[in-house]
Amino acid sequence: MTLDELFVQLQHHDTLDIPEGWSQGRTTYGGLVAGLMLYKGMLSLKDAEQQLLSASVTFVGPVNKDHPVRLSVEILRQGKSVTTLEVRLWQNDAVQTILLASFGHARESKIAWSDLPECPLFRPVEELDILVPVPVLMPECYQQFQLAWENGQYPCTASKTPDFGGYCRLDPNKHGVSAMTAAHLMTLVDIWPPGVLPMFRTVAPASSLTWHLTYVQALQQTTAEWLQYQVHTDHAADGYATESAHIWDQHQRLIAICRQTITVFA
Repeated sequence: MTLDELFVQLQHHDTLDIPEGWSQGRTTYGGLVAGLMLYKGMLSLKDAEQQLLSASVTFVGPVNKDHPVRLSVEILRQGKSVTTLEVRLWQNDAVQTILLASFGHARESKIAWSDLPECPLFRPVEELDILVPVPVLMPECYQQFQLAWENGQYPCTASKTPDFGGYCRLDPNKHGVSAMTAAHLMTLVDIWPPGVLPMFRTVAPASSLTWHLTYVQALQQTTAEWLQYQVHTDHAADGYATESAHIWDQHQRLIAICRQTITVFA
């Protein structure tokens, strides 16, 4: 089942079954969970012209693919320019994930300033190796995407330093081609592992505890076009890590900034 087919289901139902192919360890891939929740929230907007400003996700507990999930939406405030809403994902009558999102219109302002980081000069994706998922070593959700490492080390290679960058997209062979929405983007960018994973000497768990995305510029691409991703670990100690990441589109426009708190079990 494609991602767009799951989105269509949410147009008609509050409850759905997680399809095969999206597992990530003992839980469902967090990007899919967040993407479904964001899409459900977007369906509740009274003004479809409002664009996503930011979204924050807290992963409360694991989402099991063996039981259906239910999504509930509450509009917390509908202002003249900004709408803030909360989406909760329920499973077995317990809240497993919470998403807070703010949407708004562009407004006239005398303040204009930009100091965005420049897009890194990656080699063309055609010169890089596309990651081939290894079923024994990698979660099955990787089969839904295509990734190409451009810098840094792969996870669990005992690197002395963290962080990496590369290209990513939804696998067009599995999901076709459609106009990318914020929900597609949220589903996609979480596929990158935590920035500290290259420092792991052996395979060990690490998972997102909180995840915040700020959307900088409107999306202008399809799901089949490559995005550039670069992560930077700010601090890692005592079983937790804090990182930030930037995402650029094929026109070298910065489109989103991510911040995560990671739980590390190594």
